Amino acid sequence: MKDILSEIIANKRFEVDLQKQAISIEQLQEGISESPTPRSMKQALASSASGIIAEFKRRSPSKGWIQEEACPEEIVPSYAAAGASALSILTDEKFFGGSLKDIRAARPLVEIPILRKDFIIDEYQLYQAKIVGADAVLLIAAALELEKCNKKKKKAHELGLEVLLEIHSSEELAYINKGIDMVGINNRNLGTFFTDIENSFRLAGQLPQDAVLVSESGISDPEIVKRLRAAGFRGFLIGETFMKTQRPGETLQNFLQAIQ
Repeated sequence: MKDILSEIIANKRFEVDLQKQAISIEQLQEGISESPTPRSMKQALASSASGIIAEFKRRSPSKGWIQEEACPEEIVPSYAAAGASALSILTDEKFFGGSLKDIRAARPLVEIPILRKDFIIDEYQLYQAKIVGADAVLLIAAALELEKCNKKKKKAHELGLEVLLEIHSSEELAYINKGIDMVGINNRNLGTFFTDIENSFRLAGQLPQDAVLVSESGISDPEIVKRLRAAGFRGFLIGETFMKTQRPGETLQNFLQAIQ
Protein backbone atom coordinates (compact mmCIF):
# COMPACT_ATOMS: atom_id res chain seq x y z
CA MET A 1 0.00 0.00 0.00
CA LYS A 2 1.18 3.49 -0.83
CA ASP A 3 2.54 5.41 2.17
CA ILE A 4 0.56 8.65 1.92
CA LEU A 5 2.53 10.44 4.65
CA SER A 6 5.86 9.90 2.84
CA GLU A 7 4.34 11.30 -0.33
CA ILE A 8 2.98 14.35 1.50
CA ILE A 9 6.32 15.05 3.23
CA ALA A 10 8.30 14.75 -0.02
CA ASN A 11 5.96 17.25 -1.66
CA LYS A 12 6.12 19.53 1.40
CA ARG A 13 9.91 19.78 1.16
CA PHE A 14 9.60 20.78 -2.50
CA GLU A 15 6.82 23.27 -1.66
CA VAL A 16 8.75 24.96 1.17
CA ASP A 17 11.88 25.27 -0.99
CA LEU A 18 9.82 27.10 -3.62
CA GLN A 19 8.30 29.38 -0.98
CA LYS A 20 11.76 30.25 0.35
CA GLN A 21 12.82 31.30 -3.14
CA ALA A 22 9.84 33.65 -3.36
CA ILE A 23 10.08 35.08 0.17
CA SER A 24 13.22 34.64 2.29
CA ILE A 25 13.09 33.68 5.96
CA GLU A 26 14.67 37.08 6.72
CA GLN A 27 11.68 38.78 5.08
CA LEU A 28 9.32 36.66 7.18
CA GLN A 29 11.23 37.56 10.34
CA GLU A 30 10.80 41.26 9.54
CA GLY A 31 7.01 40.79 9.33
CA ILE A 32 6.64 39.12 12.74
CA SER A 33 6.15 42.38 14.66
CA GLU A 34 2.94 43.08 12.74
CA SER A 35 1.28 39.75 13.58
CA PRO A 36 -1.84 39.66 15.80
CA THR A 37 -1.72 39.06 19.56
CA PRO A 38 -2.01 35.29 20.11
CA ARG A 39 -4.90 33.56 21.88
CA SER A 40 -4.33 30.44 23.99
CA MET A 41 -5.82 27.32 22.44
CA LYS A 42 -4.74 25.30 25.46
CA GLN A 43 -6.71 27.57 27.81
CA ALA A 44 -9.71 27.65 25.46
CA LEU A 45 -9.94 23.84 25.49
CA ALA A 46 -9.22 23.45 29.20
CA SER A 47 -12.01 25.86 30.14
CA SER A 48 -14.56 24.78 27.52
CA ALA A 49 -17.61 22.64 28.23
CA SER A 50 -17.50 21.12 24.74
CA GLY A 51 -13.91 21.40 23.47
CA ILE A 52 -14.86 21.20 19.81
CA ILE A 53 -12.05 22.22 17.44
CA ALA A 54 -14.01 22.83 14.23
CA GLU A 55 -11.95 22.26 11.12
CA PHE A 56 -12.03 24.08 7.80
CA LYS A 57 -11.04 21.47 5.20
CA ARG A 58 -11.84 21.33 1.48
CA ARG A 59 -10.49 17.89 0.62
CA SER A 60 -8.50 14.90 1.90
CA PRO A 61 -6.16 12.39 0.26
CA SER A 62 -8.51 9.51 1.02
CA LYS A 63 -11.90 11.12 0.25
CA GLY A 64 -11.03 13.64 -2.47
CA TRP A 65 -12.99 16.89 -2.55
CA ILE A 66 -15.34 17.37 0.39
CA GLN A 67 -16.37 20.96 -0.40
CA GLU A 68 -14.23 22.41 -3.19
CA GLU A 69 -15.73 25.91 -3.19
CA ALA A 70 -15.72 26.30 0.60
CA CYS A 71 -15.14 29.90 1.67
CA PRO A 72 -13.36 30.59 5.00
CA GLU A 73 -15.01 34.02 5.31
CA GLU A 74 -18.39 32.26 5.53
CA ILE A 75 -17.70 28.96 7.29
CA VAL A 76 -15.17 30.02 9.94
CA PRO A 77 -17.40 32.75 11.49
CA SER A 78 -20.33 30.31 11.43
CA TYR A 79 -18.25 27.84 13.44
CA ALA A 80 -17.42 30.52 16.00
CA ALA A 81 -21.04 31.66 16.22
CA ALA A 82 -22.20 28.06 16.72
CA GLY A 83 -19.93 27.64 19.73
CA ALA A 84 -16.63 26.11 18.57
CA SER A 85 -13.91 26.34 21.24
CA ALA A 86 -11.14 26.66 18.65
CA LEU A 87 -10.56 26.35 14.91
CA SER A 88 -8.31 24.18 12.78
CA ILE A 89 -7.52 25.44 9.30
CA LEU A 90 -5.70 23.17 6.86
CA THR A 91 -3.09 25.02 4.83
CA ASP A 92 -1.69 22.19 2.68
CA GLU A 93 -2.64 22.91 -0.92
CA LYS A 94 -1.92 19.77 -2.95
CA PHE A 95 -3.51 17.15 -0.69
CA PHE A 96 -6.08 19.18 1.28
CA GLY A 97 -6.95 22.14 -0.97
CA GLY A 98 -5.91 24.67 1.65
CA SER A 99 -3.76 27.78 1.81
CA LEU A 100 -2.23 30.20 4.30
CA LYS A 101 -4.63 32.73 2.78
CA ASP A 102 -7.47 30.85 4.49
CA ILE A 103 -6.06 31.72 7.94
CA ARG A 104 -5.29 35.28 6.87
CA ALA A 105 -8.91 35.68 5.69
CA ALA A 106 -10.41 34.11 8.81
CA ARG A 107 -8.29 35.75 11.53
CA PRO A 108 -9.97 39.20 11.63
CA LEU A 109 -13.43 37.61 11.67
CA VAL A 110 -13.19 35.49 14.85
CA GLU A 111 -11.90 35.82 18.42
CA ILE A 112 -11.27 32.13 19.15
CA PRO A 113 -7.85 30.45 18.68
CA ILE A 114 -6.75 29.17 15.27
CA LEU A 115 -4.54 26.12 14.72
CA ARG A 116 -2.42 26.01 11.57
CA LYS A 117 -2.88 22.39 10.54
CA ASP A 118 -0.18 21.33 8.14
CA PHE A 119 2.86 19.10 7.90
CA ILE A 120 5.48 21.26 9.62
CA ILE A 121 8.97 20.16 8.62
CA ASP A 122 10.80 23.50 8.56
CA GLU A 123 11.18 26.49 10.90
CA TYR A 124 10.13 28.64 7.95
CA GLN A 125 6.56 27.34 8.29
CA LEU A 126 6.41 28.51 11.91
CA TYR A 127 7.17 32.06 10.83
CA GLN A 128 4.46 31.78 8.16
CA ALA A 129 1.96 30.60 10.78
CA LYS A 130 2.77 33.52 13.06
CA ILE A 131 2.50 36.12 10.32
CA VAL A 132 -0.93 35.01 9.06
CA GLY A 133 -2.32 35.04 12.61
CA ALA A 134 -2.32 31.41 13.76
CA ASP A 135 -2.23 30.87 17.53
CA ALA A 136 -0.99 27.28 17.48
CA VAL A 137 0.71 24.81 15.16
CA LEU A 138 0.51 21.06 14.72
CA LEU A 139 3.71 19.05 15.09
CA ILE A 140 3.31 15.45 13.91
CA ALA A 141 5.56 12.86 15.57
CA ALA A 142 5.30 10.56 12.53
CA ALA A 143 6.68 13.34 10.32
CA LEU A 144 9.58 14.48 12.53
CA GLU A 145 12.54 12.92 14.29
CA LEU A 146 12.38 13.50 18.06
CA GLU A 147 15.23 16.03 18.20
CA LYS A 148 13.84 18.01 15.26
CA CYS A 149 10.39 17.99 16.82
CA ASN A 150 11.79 19.43 20.07
CA LYS A 151 13.60 22.17 18.13
CA LYS A 152 10.40 23.10 16.28
CA LYS A 153 8.52 23.19 19.59
CA LYS A 154 11.11 25.52 21.10
CA LYS A 155 11.04 27.86 18.08
CA ALA A 156 7.23 27.87 18.07
CA HIS A 157 7.23 28.97 21.71
CA GLU A 158 9.79 31.69 20.97
CA LEU A 159 7.37 33.01 18.36
CA GLY A 160 4.43 32.92 20.80
CA LEU A 161 2.79 29.90 19.17
CA GLU A 162 1.37 27.00 21.16
CA VAL A 163 2.04 23.43 20.05
CA LEU A 164 -0.39 20.58 19.51
CA LEU A 165 1.81 17.47 19.38
CA GLU A 166 0.19 14.67 17.42
CA ILE A 167 0.97 11.03 18.08
CA HIS A 168 -0.66 7.87 16.74
CA SER A 169 0.97 5.03 18.67
CA SER A 170 2.57 4.16 22.01
CA GLU A 171 5.96 4.17 20.24
CA GLU A 172 5.63 7.95 19.95
CA LEU A 173 4.99 8.61 23.66
CA ALA A 174 8.65 9.67 24.00
CA TYR A 175 7.79 12.85 22.07
CA ILE A 176 5.69 14.11 24.98
CA ASN A 177 7.50 16.41 27.42
CA LYS A 178 6.64 19.30 29.73
CA GLY A 179 7.00 21.91 27.01
CA ILE A 180 4.14 20.47 24.98
CA ASP A 181 0.96 22.53 25.29
CA MET A 182 -1.52 19.93 24.02
CA VAL A 183 -1.25 16.24 23.11
CA GLY A 184 -3.31 15.02 20.17
CA ILE A 185 -4.12 11.39 19.42
CA ASN A 186 -4.71 10.91 15.72
CA ASN A 187 -7.19 8.11 15.15
CA ARG A 188 -6.06 8.05 11.53
CA ASN A 189 -2.91 6.24 10.44
CA LEU A 190 -1.15 8.77 8.20
CA GLY A 191 0.58 6.03 6.25
CA THR A 192 -2.58 4.20 5.19
CA PHE A 193 -5.28 6.76 6.19
CA PHE A 194 -7.17 3.96 7.98
CA THR A 195 -9.21 5.47 10.84
CA ASP A 196 -10.04 3.80 14.16
CA ILE A 197 -11.63 5.91 16.91
CA GLU A 198 -10.66 3.29 19.51
CA ASN A 199 -7.05 4.47 19.12
CA SER A 200 -7.79 7.41 21.43
CA PHE A 201 -9.19 5.11 24.12
CA ARG A 202 -6.23 2.70 23.81
CA LEU A 203 -3.70 5.48 24.39
CA ALA A 204 -5.64 7.57 26.93
CA GLY A 205 -4.33 5.71 29.97
CA GLN A 206 -0.70 6.09 28.82
CA LEU A 207 -0.86 9.88 28.54
CA PRO A 208 0.10 12.44 31.23
CA GLN A 209 -2.93 13.23 33.38
CA ASP A 210 -2.08 16.93 33.52
CA ALA A 211 -1.91 17.29 29.71
CA VAL A 212 -4.67 18.87 27.63
CA LEU A 213 -5.64 15.88 25.48
CA VAL A 214 -7.15 16.15 22.01
CA SER A 215 -8.75 13.35 19.99
CA GLU A 216 -8.41 13.85 16.23
CA SER A 217 -10.11 12.31 13.17
CA GLY A 218 -13.08 10.05 12.64
CA ILE A 219 -15.37 11.67 15.21
CA SER A 220 -18.92 11.87 13.88
CA ASP A 221 -21.12 10.86 16.84
CA PRO A 222 -21.85 13.13 19.86
CA GLU A 223 -21.94 10.00 22.06
CA ILE A 224 -18.30 9.31 21.17
CA VAL A 225 -17.38 12.81 22.36
CA LYS A 226 -19.08 12.08 25.70
CA ARG A 227 -17.09 8.84 26.03
CA LEU A 228 -13.84 10.55 25.07
CA ARG A 229 -14.47 13.31 27.60
CA ALA A 230 -15.01 10.69 30.30
CA ALA A 231 -11.66 9.17 29.27
CA GLY A 232 -9.89 12.47 29.92
CA PHE A 233 -9.96 14.27 26.56
CA ARG A 234 -10.68 18.00 26.48
CA GLY A 235 -10.39 18.70 22.75
CA PHE A 236 -12.14 17.03 19.81
CA LEU A 237 -10.93 17.92 16.33
CA ILE A 238 -13.77 17.45 13.84
CA GLY A 239 -13.79 18.51 10.20
CA GLU A 240 -15.36 16.19 7.66
CA THR A 241 -18.53 15.63 9.75
CA PHE A 242 -19.25 19.36 9.42
CA MET A 243 -17.65 20.17 6.06
CA LYS A 244 -19.54 17.53 4.09
CA THR A 245 -22.82 19.32 4.89
CA GLN A 246 -24.20 22.42 3.17
CA ARG A 247 -24.06 24.54 6.33
CA PRO A 248 -21.14 23.40 8.50
CA GLY A 249 -21.90 25.97 11.21
CA GLU A 250 -25.48 24.72 11.64
CA THR A 251 -24.26 21.11 11.70
CA LEU A 252 -21.83 22.04 14.47
CA GLN A 253 -24.59 23.80 16.41
CA ASN A 254 -26.78 20.66 16.26
CA PHE A 255 -23.79 18.50 17.25
CA LEU A 256 -23.11 20.67 20.31
CA GLN A 257 -26.76 20.47 21.38
CA ALA A 258 -26.54 16.67 21.19
CA ILE A 259 -23.47 16.65 23.48
CA GLN A 260 -25.18 18.63 26.27
